Amino acid sequence: MAINYIYPEFEVIRNDARCIRCQVCERQCANEVHRLDEKRNVMLSDETKCVDCHRCVSLCPTKALKIVNHDCRFRENANWSNETIKEIYKQADSGGVLLSSMGNPKPLPVYWDKILINASQVTNPSIDPLREPMETKVFLGKKPDKIERDKDGKIMCKTPPQLELSMPVMFSAMSYGSISYNAHESLARAARELGIYYNTGEGGLHEDFYVYGENTIVQVASGRFGVYKDYLEAGAAVEIKMGQGAKPGIGGHLPGTKIVGDVSKTRMIPEGSDAISPAPHHDIYSIEDLRQLVFSLKEATEYKKPIIVKVAAVHNIAAIASGIARSGADIIAIDGFRGGTGAAPTRIRDNVGIPIELALASVDKRLRDEGIRNNVSLVVGGSIRSAADVVKAIALGADACYVATAALIAIGCHLCRTCQSGKCNWGIATQKPELVKRLNPDIGYKRLVNLMTAWKHEIKELMGGMGINSIEALRGNRLMLRGVGLNGKELEILGISHAGE
Repeated sequence: MAINYIYPEFEVIRNDARCIRCQVCERQCANEVHRLDEKRNVMLSDETKCVDCHRCVSLCPTKALKIVNHDCRFRENANWSNETIKEIYKQADSGGVLLSSMGNPKPLPVYWDKILINASQVTNPSIDPLREPMETKVFLGKKPDKIERDKDGKIMCKTPPQLELSMPVMFSAMSYGSISYNAHESLARAARELGIYYNTGEGGLHEDFYVYGENTIVQVASGRFGVYKDYLEAGAAVEIKMGQGAKPGIGGHLPGTKIVGDVSKTRMIPEGSDAISPAPHHDIYSIEDLRQLVFSLKEATEYKKPIIVKVAAVHNIAAIASGIARSGADIIAIDGFRGGTGAAPTRIRDNVGIPIELALASVDKRLRDEGIRNNVSLVVGGSIRSAADVVKAIALGADACYVATAALIAIGCHLCRTCQSGKCNWGIATQKPELVKRLNPDIGYKRLVNLMTAWKHEIKELMGGMGINSIEALRGNRLMLRGVGLNGKELEILGISHAGE
């Protein structure tokens, strides 16, 4: 008989005096934690299945439930944590690679929280964004190095293809399949109303969403799922995915259980078959190879759309970005190690890659030092959590930010970190019809609009406090940043001074 060495992570506490046996918790839990014992007329809980998604807690009409961390833990020490011991037991039981979702949860430095923003006082007056104009519009794409005029002295305004954003934020890549139809609809509708963009991820574009093409970035990944001429022409830009922050050096994998119905049709693969994107693009082994794909995509789209190259933040990211900037790409997207994912090998997610703050600062400096910063725009992602993070990213050199996890939280995600199971109780990371319908896109898209509207107001207020009235004047303006609790090397890489200097 097999022994279960792992005690449940969570404890379901039910107030029996409040519980009315309505069985809402039983009907709402996709993990089958709750059930009614009819003989004893009592609700029971199988805590081994609980993922702390809070669905039952939120919908219990009498507030009879709460989920807490179980206090029965392994005997820990500084070297052997409860989590480490559990992971060994899991692998000893299964012989398999551990899979996890969402971003790196380790207590590594979050540099956004160690960077402060400067404010104007006497000599450089602040700006009131309610009464004075404040420009949040951003254009992404290659920029000219100098102003050119025609023979009559008029400025020549012809530039390569650009993405125009009403604010320096876009919704990052999340594929149809990893997230639900209703989640994708929420993102697409919000992007259109806000005047920004959302990214299809590597799963192709559902035929219903072609109408949002003007606000869509279509992605070409190593698996080439759903990629064909109409798909490339549908979007406002094309992104080549070389890597992502949650799993640098690793390809994508969507389990066959999620390849159903329209997901199969959109990805152009048989139902039930695993969608595996190889770690490398098998036609790209150098910057020269990448350049060939960049120009193949430009040719396919008649040079009307910017080409983005997305890479994970790794230790030599500055050199990589320099090569990409010379490849003909218009935009470089860099994804930090705290970036979310639907599924990644746990060891990769928690141990590979570097923080986006350090990657961004080193890339911006390298491109400026080489005199090629205007060749590309920089978009960064990997746990952009607030308007303050956006402002700090732009001051470090970014043109715009990708957000994904924050967007999912806005539409209901509770970060229970079980996306890979396909049993998302909030209708987001699932393809089960009975779960998908729990996310109402009419509500979801409005919540995204509300979130981004709030961030836009906060960005204006933060810039106003600095005495800056445009994103362009903020970009790369590191004088407006100060570090706290950082060592000399960290300050050097970030290119900022310590608070008080």
